[in-house]
Amino acid sequence: MASSHSSSPVPQGSSSDVFFKKEVDPTKHIRPVQSLPDVCPKEPTGDSNSLCVAPSLVTDQHRWTIYHSKVNLPAALNDPRLAKRESDFFTKTWGLDFVDTEVIPSFYLPQISKEHFTIYQQEISQREKIHERCKNICPPKDTFDRTLLHTHDKSRTDLEQVPKIFMKPDFALDDSLTFNSVLPWSHFNTAGGKGNRDAASSKLLQEKLSHYLDIVEVNIAHQISLRSEAFFHAMTSQHELQDYLKKTSQAVKMLRDKIAQIDKVMCEGSLHVLRLALTRNNCVKVYNKLKLMATVHQTQPTVQVLLSTSEFVGALDLIATTQEVLQQELQGIHSFRHLGSQLCELEKLIDKMMIAEFSTYSHSDLNRPLEDDCQILEEERLVSLVFGLLKQRKLNFLEIYSKEMIITAKNIIKQCVINKVSQIEEIDTEAVVKLADQMRMLNFPQWFDLLKEIFSKFTVFLQRIKATLNIIHSVVLSVLDKNQRTRELEDISQQKNTAKDNSLDTEVAYLIHEGMFISDAFSESELTPIAIDTASQRNASPNSEPCSSDSVSEPECTTDSSSSKEQTSSSATPGGVDIMVNEDMKLTDLELGKLANNIQELLYSASDICHDRAVKFLMSRAKDGFLEKLNSTEFITLSRLMETFILDTEQICGRKSMSLLGALQSQANKFVNRFHEERKTKLSLLLDNERWKQADVPAEFQDLVDSISDGKIALPEKKSGATEERKPAEVLIVEGQQYAVVGTVLLLIRIILEYCQCVDNIPSVTTDMLTRLSDLLKYFNSRSCQLVLGAGALQVVGLKTITTKNLALSSRCLQLIVHYIPVIRAHFEARLQPKQYSMLRHFDHITKDYHDHIAEISAKLVAIMDGLFDKLLSKYEVKAPVPSACFRNICKQMAKMHEAIFDLLPEEQTQMLFLRINASYKLHLKKQLSHLNVINDGGPQNGLVTADVAFYTGNLQALKGLKDLDLNMAEIWEQKR
Repeated sequence: MASSHSSSPVPQGSSSDVFFKKEVDPTKHIRPVQSLPDVCPKEPTGDSNSLCVAPSLVTDQHRWTIYHSKVNLPAALNDPRLAKRESDFFTKTWGLDFVDTEVIPSFYLPQISKEHFTIYQQEISQREKIHERCKNICPPKDTFDRTLLHTHDKSRTDLEQVPKIFMKPDFALDDSLTFNSVLPWSHFNTAGGKGNRDAASSKLLQEKLSHYLDIVEVNIAHQISLRSEAFFHAMTSQHELQDYLKKTSQAVKMLRDKIAQIDKVMCEGSLHVLRLALTRNNCVKVYNKLKLMATVHQTQPTVQVLLSTSEFVGALDLIATTQEVLQQELQGIHSFRHLGSQLCELEKLIDKMMIAEFSTYSHSDLNRPLEDDCQILEEERLVSLVFGLLKQRKLNFLEIYSKEMIITAKNIIKQCVINKVSQIEEIDTEAVVKLADQMRMLNFPQWFDLLKEIFSKFTVFLQRIKATLNIIHSVVLSVLDKNQRTRELEDISQQKNTAKDNSLDTEVAYLIHEGMFISDAFSESELTPIAIDTASQRNASPNSEPCSSDSVSEPECTTDSSSSKEQTSSSATPGGVDIMVNEDMKLTDLELGKLANNIQELLYSASDICHDRAVKFLMSRAKDGFLEKLNSTEFITLSRLMETFILDTEQICGRKSMSLLGALQSQANKFVNRFHEERKTKLSLLLDNERWKQADVPAEFQDLVDSISDGKIALPEKKSGATEERKPAEVLIVEGQQYAVVGTVLLLIRIILEYCQCVDNIPSVTTDMLTRLSDLLKYFNSRSCQLVLGAGALQVVGLKTITTKNLALSSRCLQLIVHYIPVIRAHFEARLQPKQYSMLRHFDHITKDYHDHIAEISAKLVAIMDGLFDKLLSKYEVKAPVPSACFRNICKQMAKMHEAIFDLLPEEQTQMLFLRINASYKLHLKKQLSHLNVINDGGPQNGLVTADVAFYTGNLQALKGLKDLDLNMAEIWEQKR
């Protein structure tokens, strides 16, 4: 309360209205002291220089001051030991020896006189008059009891005089703010005026507080008087209440005695029986618990026995069951506190053992002799391992199998090479150390037999892998199927539980009506089926023990642990091995489905591994260009073997591996390039040595053409003896037509059939062969054109000149090739994919080029005769003798031309050619007659020309095959206008 008074106050004076301020700090300004406004108003204090000694915490901290006072105000005012209320309670001590002395007026309190209220009275007097006038004009209109209302209003008015601070529930004078509000220090610390003024102020404050106390006491007494009747009535009825309590106590005692007798006679025996039954049930539970503990105690030895026989699944099931029992039924058993961690370590050890066992099994299964007929090695062992690995979520066991497949594939090739090399005496294994070098010393038949053996062993190898993976896949699918069926059973069970809960209220009501214990009834109804299930499971488990039938029944022998809720179902693998699917395999359907896909991918991977190893074996042999040096027959044989192996692996694994196919395609492309270059070089050499003379046709070529006519586009097999006795023919007969050809064309036809047969033997090179064959045909066309039409044969072969016979023979050879182009086109079209049909346009282009070449040869023949006509007819003169020498020369040259080409070209082509030659002849003759001004006027010159023309016509029609030729010689004359 005195925290703000840290220094002595210094009085300050003013003119008429003095404010007394306390000095807080000599260096700071002075704050004005709060006064009691409505009790002690301010007034002038006289001498402003007079000082007052006030309490100070600095100077008076060790002596008692008013700040040490702890007596509350009501206690001070109501001290019963005092004869009368004292006029002032602000003194040093209290007690019976208190002496009333005059209180020195405070210097801090101003002297208040009536003059201080003069201004206020003047301001309020007018309002008071108006208020009194209104009271007289408007009297109260209440109709109820005036006396009661007056009393109530008076009490309320009196209470309103008491300040609200005294009515607060948290009113406490030890609060500095509350104390300063009730007893402001400003009223006691004013300077000056120590006389009657201070005493009057203190007395006024005391009277005011006393007045407040009287008002409160009067109101309390009034309230008590209002309720006095009820108070006295309660006091008078106290005796009656005590009588009632006494009678009630006696009645309760009698009732208790009767209940005790009833309890002793009717209930005590029944309850004793129930207690005995409960004790018996507890004993049975303890007995079962002890049996369970004994069983759990035998877990580790049993697990060791199971592991010794590789029963990993049984050991894991036993560990899982034991851990669940320890966590639920035997939780808190001190003797088993370390068993859980020991079982966890044992479970980790089993994981490592299973992985090692699976690795050993994979090695044994894949590396056993491939001649063994057994597809699956120890199927039951494999199933047990897979189930154990799935149970422990060790899903990476497929990686172990994959690595073992790679190693085994390498070993298969290595062993086959060693066996093959050891059988050949020509190979010195001491001189040639490396196995690859030894393998390269094999000739094609030996190497082909080795490759065939490798492919055979790879096929058996893949079949074994497929059989093993099928077993693993069936195990995974059985677990997946079990999960789905378990979910269906859970859904059905949940529906049944919902229906059971709906009927629960009715069962509870019945049990209460029958007087049974509800908890016992529920435990019995739930315990029986669970116990039966537990017994069946324990009897089926590896570490189960038979229950003692002499002490308890079969259902009571078991517990209601959750381990008894494990459900197993039996299924069978494709090999006929019965397997038990445990519910503990908490693999999701997504994980199982992914694992099943991985198994299928592993089978694909096995095929890829075999193909990759075969490719490496193939490339190892191809390093010295061995495969590129193979002839067509050898390469075709190799290609067929590789294609057969590719088809076999695709049938086994269900997917075509592309690595070996790609290697085959690469080698096939190299083979096609070499094949084409050899044929093209051979054709080039034949053309460069061709003298373009008609060649005899051996019988084998005639047979070759006949086989093509029969629809067999292939090289015929050599016949024994008969073919050699047949003489060669002069011409080649193709579908009834005779073709006079050169030897190069006969070999070209054979080369073309080799291309077609290669396509049949190696279908993968069809497009390449089509392109190469097109290139070969174009090359023959262009090269023959250069040699014949371009007269290249004069320098290459050394011909003196290119004769008409050479030209006609070249044309006939081209016609023979054109005849076979549609056949070749149909052959390739049957072996192409529909999207590759666009490549057939090459044959259309080649046909057009050949026709253009044939037309150029015909034009060349006509041009030869045209030049002859121009030379001879330019010297023609119309004079005797008839026929003229010019026409005799022309007829002679026409006969030579006919003789040269008639045996080479068909009659129709000969006629067409001579018609074109005759047209050229008529054109030159007409030109010469026009130059000589000879007209068809019937004169002598006209007669001479007519005689020469008749001689020409007769000689020309006398040639073989030209008898019916329409020469139309009338066109030589100018038409008259």
